[in-house]
Amino acid sequence: MSAQAPVERFRHEALLYSGWAEFVAGTVPFIRGGLEAGEPVLVVESPEKIDLLREALDREADRVLFADMAAVGANPARIIPAWQEFVERNSASGTHLRGVGEPIWKGRTDDELVECQRHESLLNVAFGNGQPWWLLCPYDIEKLDRSVIDEARRSHEFVSQHGNARTSPDFRGIEASGAPFDPPLPAPGTGALQLEFGPDGVAAVRRLAARLAVEAGVDASRAADFTLAVHEVAANSIRHGGGGGRVLAWRQTDRIVCEIQDRGRYMHALADRERPRPDRGAPRGLWLANQLCDLVQIRTFPSGTAVRLHLRIDPRHHLHLVPA
Repeated sequence: MSAQAPVERFRHEALLYSGWAEFVAGTVPFIRGGLEAGEPVLVVESPEKIDLLREALDREADRVLFADMAAVGANPARIIPAWQEFVERNSASGTHLRGVGEPIWKGRTDDELVECQRHESLLNVAFGNGQPWWLLCPYDIEKLDRSVIDEARRSHEFVSQHGNARTSPDFRGIEASGAPFDPPLPAPGTGALQLEFGPDGVAAVRRLAARLAVEAGVDASRAADFTLAVHEVAANSIRHGGGGGRVLAWRQTDRIVCEIQDRGRYMHALADRERPRPDRGAPRGLWLANQLCDLVQIRTFPSGTAVRLHLRIDPRHHLHLVPA
């Protein structure tokens, strides 16, 4: 398929490149093809690559929407809502759309990388049966591990390199892309505090989260955000996870972490990424947690669900947690 041909359904394509020249050669014709067809184009990239694309596109750059991926996708679970907003905002026009987004780069932490890969799979669930549009996801094969590229072939229906696009024989498909996610989480930090809670135990969970944040030196506003996020997930456990659960809380070098475990089964793959409906009773706990935390990890096992919430802190602040 040429960069100018319109798509008749959602096309999720990985662009494999090595170096700046191949990045430009793979993205600029794609962007220009969209502009020539009158299609809205959104590029979510690093500031350095945005500058490079602006220079290559020259005057045409003014017709492209640009956003900083480090801001949009610091928490990878916020990227799909950004694409959904772009699609919804332009759906009334009846035109096709194009996007370029690079959520995975060298320097992502191991935890972030796994969640980015989950994000790439969930894009198929979010858009696979909806309005036609074309999303190109660049992958730097010079800097990323081979295992990351192998996973890109599984999460993208199409893969292009050196101007040639092909269907990926390894693509897992839309249904499998939304299957319960169960890779193991790293072991909790040493000295993790633990608390069992039931229907009347959310206040105790809040106090534990607030204490962890305060003793780590988190400022009042961020501490309140983290406490609210933990509260919302614990409340979900009471409503949907068997009436209660267990919370573990610990500090790592650069972050505080709370994990809430319960006996429920998390089956709606996009529950934490879909903007809540405006009606009062609409579920919003997991969505809110993603807006308030730097990273949210959700795992579904035969025994239940674990939700791990991360908040970054100043690593210069030393913490000594004493059991309550």
